[in-house]
Amino acid sequence: QEVATMNVMNMLREWDQSSKAKRSVILRDFINQHQKKSGPELEFELAQMASLFLARVSVWLKLTYMTGTCVTEQLETIHLFLSASTSHNFMIEFLEHGGIMCLLELLGLKKAKEEDKDWAIRILQCIANAGTKYKEIICESYGIRAVAECLAKSKSERTQDSARYLLQSLADGNARFVEQVYKGLIAVLPCTSPTAQQMAVQTLRFVQPIVKHANPVIVERLTNLLSTLHLEVQSATIEFIKELMHYNIADDLLQAVVTLLRPNRDTSRAEQSGGVGDAGDAGSTPMPIYVQQAAAAKCIGELARQSDRICDRLVYLRAVHHLMFAMGNLDHADSQRQASVALEFLCRKLPIVDEHVREAMGQALYDQFMSNAEALYVDMTPVQADVLVSNKVNIPAGAVAEDTEPLHQHQHPHSSTPSSR
Repeated sequence: QEVATMNVMNMLREWDQSSKAKRSVILRDFINQHQKKSGPELEFELAQMASLFLARVSVWLKLTYMTGTCVTEQLETIHLFLSASTSHNFMIEFLEHGGIMCLLELLGLKKAKEEDKDWAIRILQCIANAGTKYKEIICESYGIRAVAECLAKSKSERTQDSARYLLQSLADGNARFVEQVYKGLIAVLPCTSPTAQQMAVQTLRFVQPIVKHANPVIVERLTNLLSTLHLEVQSATIEFIKELMHYNIADDLLQAVVTLLRPNRDTSRAEQSGGVGDAGDAGSTPMPIYVQQAAAAKCIGELARQSDRICDRLVYLRAVHHLMFAMGNLDHADSQRQASVALEFLCRKLPIVDEHVREAMGQALYDQFMSNAEALYVDMTPVQADVLVSNKVNIPAGAVAEDTEPLHQHQHPHSSTPSSR
């Protein structure tokens, strides 16, 4: 033990007298020699002076994180201490040196390396894992906003993944701040990163049952995501919308999704004049408003299959009229296909819908539609499309079900949550 004490004293003395380059070497050697050691093992190998070394690294990080000097090595070393089993004392000492604020400020630095941001979040995760008290300390230091912004702006999927799971952790078992985490995730949805959008939606699916009451702001944020060209984002969004049918915003969401089937004419013209390619042009990119229309039709088809109550409510909100309109969109085949599939289900499910659709289409088009709804768009003529677009279908309230009250007056949130990490 005397030899160990002498070696540690020499290392600390060398640290105090060394240049930046030499300190970097000391840190790298330390990391290589002490990986996966427990707290007691670190204390033993450092002759009960582990705290002295951690304090030196913590203080130097505060002095250098803005300049980027050996930041990666410092963060790795701190993570080694705080991730060690039975390392509570190390964490307390790091917090006493202002470690949390330092890490959160690093996340906001434009010139900080993505690798360093990832290490910073992983250290924060170690702190959050210590319990609710420590989650609250992170949140009280404006940590939710810093981590959410990192998720939205990061260029590294690994960093984004770390940020996503830290936000999920900060929401779990943290009643004081779960609402702030929820709002922080909603704020990420309009960002330009598809990866961040998908992760935010997935994490919202975990947090929503904890919050219980859905924020109305989420309606527009989610329906806007349906215009994405990234199918993984669109799929996650549709799944979340289906889960939100058990919450207070269910009717608002249904109305919003149905409305998307009939894009605003001014918006369509503006996008066309902006030079976005027609969906029928080879190699072109479809207009976002048509991508959104197709996604809305797909969403309605899946929602209708979810429950009889939702199915009836969609009919009450004139989904049949709007689906037929989308079926006639010769500018976007996927809108036609998705709307046809959704409408076919409603026709087979509800005789009253089938009756109105047959009357509006005419027997010939109706027979063609019911024989192969998914392929109807392939040979659709302009005349047939015009019949669909100009339809006047309006199934009277009460024709499907006597009860036309909004969904949230009948439904209650699930007690279960999507599986976490």
